[in-house]
Amino acid sequence: MSSNKSFSSETANRYALALYELAKESSESEIVEKDIEELLAAYNTSEDLKNFINNPTQSQSIQLVVLNKILVQMSLSKIIKNFLSVLVTKRRIFFLNTIFLNFLSLVSKKRGELKASLTSSKNLTNEELKNLNTELSQSIGTSVAFNYKVDENLIGGLKMQIGSLMIDTSIKNKLKKYEQIMLEA
Repeated sequence: MSSNKSFSSETANRYALALYELAKESSESEIVEKDIEELLAAYNTSEDLKNFINNPTQSQSIQLVVLNKILVQMSLSKIIKNFLSVLVTKRRIFFLNTIFLNFLSLVSKKRGELKASLTSSKNLTNEELKNLNTELSQSIGTSVAFNYKVDENLIGGLKMQIGSLMIDTSIKNKLKKYEQIMLEA
């Protein structure tokens, strides 16, 4: 274990890799990826679910029963059901969010995709996002997967981060630059 990584991130990476290998071995990578995205969406939108999963005082039996009901209702794959049972049994369920994010990142890397964060001042249409993705993918030479969100505080323009490269064409950023120039004058 490297000294700059915490125990939790190392553990989450190992579980994510194990899940990836299991999904790949059973030829269900796409199904598992879709299930994980659905489960993450539920996790991120439900404070009750988040609190339940992150509560270390819950007994394993209660966690298994509740998670099983959720999984049946969402009709998720058997791999995900078994994987979550292992996480509960090993008392690692509170790593769920990190494990799933690491899994999605791993799948993206294996596909040769590059992750990018895109923030715009207004809601972009699917066509605009597709065109932006196509242009960016062609100029970089690899496919790009956007993590897209809207921030009306930008006033206008876009902010994009690809790895350590940050492109900020927002009006808010330009106003900050002008303010800095005026303060220095």
